[in-house]
Amino acid sequence: MRMLINVPETVVADALRGMAAAHPELTVDVDNRVVMRRDAPVAGKVALVSGGGSGHEPLHAGFVGPGMLSAACPGEVFTSPVPDQMVRAAAAVDSGAGVLFVVKNYTGDVLNFEMAAELAEDEGVQVAKVLVNDDVAVTDSLFTAGRRGTGATLFVEKIAGAAADEGAPLERVEAVARQVNEASRSFGVALSSVTTPAKGSPTFDLPPGELELGIGIHGEPGRERRPMMTSREIADFAVHAVLDDLQPTSPVLVLVNGMGATPLLELYGFNAEVQRVLSERHVSVARTLVGNYVTSLDMAGCSVTLCQLDEELLRLWDAPVETPALRWGR
Repeated sequence: MRMLINVPETVVADALRGMAAAHPELTVDVDNRVVMRRDAPVAGKVALVSGGGSGHEPLHAGFVGPGMLSAACPGEVFTSPVPDQMVRAAAAVDSGAGVLFVVKNYTGDVLNFEMAAELAEDEGVQVAKVLVNDDVAVTDSLFTAGRRGTGATLFVEKIAGAAADEGAPLERVEAVARQVNEASRSFGVALSSVTTPAKGSPTFDLPPGELELGIGIHGEPGRERRPMMTSREIADFAVHAVLDDLQPTSPVLVLVNGMGATPLLELYGFNAEVQRVLSERHVSVARTLVGNYVTSLDMAGCSVTLCQLDEELLRLWDAPVETPALRWGR
């Protein structure tokens, strides 16, 4: 398998050095694996800290900046960051207004962020935690107990980040983050396996002409494997799965997300089918975002995330943001 790397052992450090060179508005601590807003801590502002295994870029480091995260902690590929990273990040960005940890529901992430919260509080940092568990495909997986955290992570970080930038107190920022998670559902589809740098070959067997419905972002199995389907058929399956669980009664925010190897030409075509299904189900769409945002290295595939909005959540979504991967309004 050909990969654009030096050696597997330095993939994350090399990427962080490259990120630092491309984004001087960030502070990138390559040795300690922490990416921060250069202006952090911002006086009087609640700080948002997230993180997870590398390989899902631009999640999370690509969402550090005004309007979103204060800091991100990248782990090794598909491996949770360690508590020391999170404690270091929390202490560096805390202005005294408290820190919100945004945690995807994977066992390693949950355990390490819980430990980090206890350690940070011992150092005088007030910490709240929000768990993202939006995936409707399966209840339990190889990586987690309960629903996996996927595309809604972007919605939580953006909307709660906007609330924090407006000066909302920690309790309010936490409540907004929880509301977004509870109002969001996702479903993913794999058209190919994922290849990790350490293994150098596909991590699971997906024969040509087949796809996996309900895949996880680490390549975990989904609901079922089927012969290849058209974009229209995939949209019917995925969107109905989300809507049957979410049952929205107000306009929705839509994320049509690529898993890393699916070109925008295909994603926009898939979005047309997603919008068709939503129209047929009489679901009003407030905003749509299309692109590779919560990825799985070189996996071909897509996911759909819907978030049921009220006027306040829509206002916070539209608020200015300036990060490497998401920016508007500034």
